Amino acid sequence: MTEDLTQLREALAESVSGNSGPLVAGALRAVPRHLFLPGVSPEQAYSDEAIVTKRDAGGMARSSSSQPALMAAMLDMLALAPGHRVLEIGAGTGYNAALIRHIVGRSGTMVSIDIDLDTVEDARANLAGAGFGDVTVLCRDGADGAPEYAPFDRLIATVGLSDLSPAWLAQLRPGARMVVPVDLRGSMLCVAFEREDGGHWASRAVEPCGFIKVRGALAGSSRDISLAEGLTLHLPGLAEVDAGLLARALAEGPGSMLATGIAAGSSRVTWTLYPWLCTGGWDACEISEELAAGRMPLLPGTPLRYRTAQFSYGLVSGGSIALLTVPAGEELAVAGYGSGGAALAAALADAVRAWDEAGRPGTEGLHVDAYPAGAPVPPAAGLDLVIDRPATRFTVYRA
Repeated sequence: MTEDLTQLREALAESVSGNSGPLVAGALRAVPRHLFLPGVSPEQAYSDEAIVTKRDAGGMARSSSSQPALMAAMLDMLALAPGHRVLEIGAGTGYNAALIRHIVGRSGTMVSIDIDLDTVEDARANLAGAGFGDVTVLCRDGADGAPEYAPFDRLIATVGLSDLSPAWLAQLRPGARMVVPVDLRGSMLCVAFEREDGGHWASRAVEPCGFIKVRGALAGSSRDISLAEGLTLHLPGLAEVDAGLLARALAEGPGSMLATGIAAGSSRVTWTLYPWLCTGGWDACEISEELAAGRMPLLPGTPLRYRTAQFSYGLVSGGSIALLTVPAGEELAVAGYGSGGAALAAALADAVRAWDEAGRPGTEGLHVDAYPAGAPVPPAAGLDLVIDRPATRFTVYRA
């Protein structure tokens, strides 16, 4: 059995660490993920999938073990080295903290924070059981940071944020780096920030990502709305929706279907088209559906599908929604649901064509910089968006 687990761990590390440096690849090979997922089969534990480990009373995911490929990418962005002092926001199962602890070594320091006591206790137990009992796991609002362990060389967040905490910035050393998933009007981007001489934080790398939203002081205006068992609408911004009407419209099926004439694979749709919708002035949305044995899925032909869940993206208003679908091959179509579904479908099809005509822009050349709230923003070539949050003014531009 031990040999089988080693082979599974080696296979996972090999599949997700192709672009990783030797420190991250070595950690993936050394740290046993299955010990952080008790009750999960070894095959699932060593799959390249996020695994939900905690839900609230309404069935919404509240904690998980992130997708290993995404974890590897973020750790590479973090540019860790032995001896670093690291602060993690969002403890989860403790697996990511163990990977970091393995990299920074005995001369480093690893501190992780979570807002839920039961998650903290489970993470502590998992870490101790895997031989990482010297990782410090604190129960508090992550926005407060850990001043008693500061200063830090690195900060990483494993929850989706709407803002940057001033406490974190004060607890980071000069020359520090932080890697955080930032929700920019619904499109979540993982940004590696470093402080510039002028005092603002400039992005060094930007990658698309997906995480459970943070709770506490840094929770933003985005909402997750349960429409049916296993079916969740992820809604950025302040769009007004009628959950009851949307649930009925989706259960009844699409009232209109439009071809776009545009072919695109799942990665292009997820990581370039959806951010285009989110930053283009539309009321964009994401919808996810968990796939369970014995339950017929409501969403047909979604552009992104895993073994346990599927996802689509679109536009929403009131009790109507238009979603991307892929009836055959990779050509995108648009399905409209509800009384206003046809108009939304037409708008979504036009947006898809505009994205294609613009060259299908993704995160290549994209920059996200962070200034204190209310600070003047210097002019930047290709400035696309200025997003004001309580503590931070984000600028989004291409260069």
